Amino acid sequence: MKIDVSVLPMLAAAFLLTFARVGTMVMMMPGIGEMNMPARVRLTIALVLTAILMPAHQASYTINLTALGPVIMMVFQEILIGAVLGLTARLAISGLQVAGSVIAQQLGLGFVTAVDPTQNQQGLLVGNFLAVLGIALIFATDMHHMVIVALNDSYFIFAPGEVPVIGDIAKHITQVIGGAFKIGIQLSAPFLVFGLLFNLGLGVLSRLMPQMQVFFIGMPLSILLGLMLLLLVIGAMMGAFTSYIEGVLHDLAPRR
Repeated sequence: MKIDVSVLPMLAAAFLLTFARVGTMVMMMPGIGEMNMPARVRLTIALVLTAILMPAHQASYTINLTALGPVIMMVFQEILIGAVLGLTARLAISGLQVAGSVIAQQLGLGFVTAVDPTQNQQGLLVGNFLAVLGIALIFATDMHHMVIVALNDSYFIFAPGEVPVIGDIAKHITQVIGGAFKIGIQLSAPFLVFGLLFNLGLGVLSRLMPQMQVFFIGMPLSILLGLMLLLLVIGAMMGAFTSYIEGVLHDLAPRR
């Protein structure tokens, strides 16, 4: 009985190229690709997804192992495609940071910062809270499965070996950034109205009672009323955000 091992180099090359796409996406995904997530967990997720997707798309890889240049070029192409997928999800989540920054400024909490677990850097406290809540909702509603579907569909949109059109990628990233900023402003719209009316009221009050220390009264009152408003509208805010993120993930998986 003979065992044919001639397919092993091609199989290994297809696995590594698939892993380049999947691993880059996992590394940049919000929630999974964070620095505080153990590296072994991220590596395990990437390897499992690679093992699942590679049999379905192994035939798409036409690899010439006699030359090193084409293989290296395909590796960079796969890394670029994975980065586009992961960066799209991360930029969409950044809309919550935009909303949190606007809300914090209107509430008078613009100086309160903490370490943002989704970006591993200092961020406004309200924005950090909204970002963590948004990621938790994505996993709670199973929308992270749509990322896997988008990864599978990417083999039909970006076929292995084809050079991605940089102009299309730049246009896509620009649209995602614009959409994230738009949803951030929309989510913070009630607080923009609140801040305008509250500061207008304080201005009128300071003119009617010049001797009153408006700042010492207005700051704690602004925080208290703002937090009460946040408690009232946070359900509608996160509902609108989940609808937005679902639309972004549907755009990544157009075949569904």
